[in-house]
Amino acid sequence: MTDFAAIKNQQQRMWATGDFAMIAWNTVFPCELICEAAQLRAGQKVLDVATGSGNAALSAARRGCDAVGTDYVPALIERARERAAAERLPARFEVGDCEAIAFPDRSFDVVISVFGSMFAPDQERAAGELLRVCRPGGKIALANWTPEGYWGQAFGLIARYRPPPEGLRSPIEWGTERRLQELFGAGISALRNEKRSALFRYRNSRHWIEVFSTYFGPIMRTLEVLDPGRKADFLRELDATLNHFNRSGDDTLVVSADYLEVVMTRK
Repeated sequence: MTDFAAIKNQQQRMWATGDFAMIAWNTVFPCELICEAAQLRAGQKVLDVATGSGNAALSAARRGCDAVGTDYVPALIERARERAAAERLPARFEVGDCEAIAFPDRSFDVVISVFGSMFAPDQERAAGELLRVCRPGGKIALANWTPEGYWGQAFGLIARYRPPPEGLRSPIEWGTERRLQELFGAGISALRNEKRSALFRYRNSRHWIEVFSTYFGPIMRTLEVLDPGRKADFLRELDATLNHFNRSGDDTLVVSADYLEVVMTRK
């Protein structure tokens, strides 16, 4: 039987490694887009689950919403609070678990998770919590990396060099309509999705690897556990994957990372 609690503790330590806020700026634009896709209205109650450093909650607050963001990494919550204070936005941020959201049933008009809940080890429980806290007729808006896109391939590469615990389903499955129907179908009356692409801009692939090896927990932890030979192989394959998805047309790096933008209506 899969020990989800132990896996979650390991994941929490991984995402707390480095400084994810230094990476999260790459997803500011998808967060703005998801707020538009959800057609937010001023005064709505909006929850951003697995908020990271606060991108989607801040986007909602800019639109006049009563926005709350939760994440299980305390340092990221502190960074989100700093950003809200700097922008003079009323968004609130609390430490919380996406598999046990600390709000009553039907508390929010819109529930958002951008590259967040998809990484929960117990996918059914995470999906159930998104449904539970959303009011009937409300919306659940997600952005999830696709299997065939850059991050689907990159996390697949990481899994080959640092295999996940047995019985753990890939988070990238959230980037498919089939899996979303399995997880949410019984609780929703409508689902629409659109494939989009997030762009990661760096000087070159070496620069990307340098930054992500310094700040991004999944890369950092993978490098820590590999012997020198395997580490060199991993970095070589990572570099090749980056350049495969490079759309710059010059000697810089513009990685195009496909994701599925999803808006569901709660029954």
